[in-house]
Amino acid sequence: MTNRHLGLCLAGGGITGAMYEVGVMAALEEAFEDFSANDFDVYVGAASGSVVATGLAAGISAQRMYRALLDPMDDFFPLQRQHLVRLDPKELQRAAFSVVGAVRRMLGSVTSKPLAVDVWNEVDRFWDSLPAGLFTTDPFEQFFFDFLVRRGLPKAFPEMPRRLLLVANDLDDGARVTFGLGGDLEHVPIAKAIAASMASPILFAPVRIDGRDFVGGSPGEAGHADVAVAQGCDTVLIVNPMVPLKVDPLQREVPTGHGQRKRVRDKGLLWVYSQSWRIVTEARLQKGLAAYRDAHPEVDIHLIEPDRSNATMFMHSPMNFAARRAILEDGYRATLTLLRDEDHPLRRSLVAAGFKPKPTVA
Repeated sequence: MTNRHLGLCLAGGGITGAMYEVGVMAALEEAFEDFSANDFDVYVGAASGSVVATGLAAGISAQRMYRALLDPMDDFFPLQRQHLVRLDPKELQRAAFSVVGAVRRMLGSVTSKPLAVDVWNEVDRFWDSLPAGLFTTDPFEQFFFDFLVRRGLPKAFPEMPRRLLLVANDLDDGARVTFGLGGDLEHVPIAKAIAASMASPILFAPVRIDGRDFVGGSPGEAGHADVAVAQGCDTVLIVNPMVPLKVDPLQREVPTGHGQRKRVRDKGLLWVYSQSWRIVTEARLQKGLAAYRDAHPEVDIHLIEPDRSNATMFMHSPMNFAARRAILEDGYRATLTLLRDEDHPLRRSLVAAGFKPKPTVA
């Protein structure tokens, strides 16, 4: 039995990020004789990491997740494209009405004062008419609720055998919100909280709960380690798949719908935005973690991330099974390698916590 209070923080990264996290956790179970990914005292999930965190907190082993995701015939978690890629009809309707209103106001301005029309102001009306997101998280919320029911897993936070906390952001006041802490959000079902945490801007419309709009949570300044520490954890593992990807233009290794290309920009607008977001987020995370460690030397914090020079597999479509399998295996192998290094800080920390490493087979 461990003599430390363990916290696990899983960041986002879409389907591919979740695959990487499962690979990392499966490697942890493989590296230690008496370790289970269900042994953490507190699970903190953000964005797609909230799905993995929920499964682990509910008692599903990382090895079971790993096997299920490696095998395309395994129906343990039968996620399909339609569960994630479905246009949001309410947002499209709102945008359509807004465009009609903008056209009427523009025509009124042109008719009444044709020489005094502020063209850019009229254009701004149309920018403000864009939908708040392309897709809706409703199908995934229903899918995950059905998954919990089918597997006999808890559907409410108080029913969880381990403490589960899911992070999102309140869109209107800009504050981080943690589902699972009780208070005025205590009644929110786990599936709804996951939908809110996964509502990444641009792709997904905000999720409305009790009149408030929520969007997906980033790793923040300290990977949400502070959330776990506030629950009494003194050893915290953060898994962050969202690192900037390092591309070598000479290798033509960027996968696009038009074949292999040289640069991130060849992936188009969404990946340019993603790479930019990754750059800013990673810099903020590293700086924030350094400051948090200095302020809390009593807390043992570890960060696991992909090798950014070997991560172009993350740029494949998340529905590409070959890429998903490669990410699972890469996360597993890379983590197993570092855990077999007797001098690695994470291995030393887990040994100090009472876990026994498995002997390495030559």
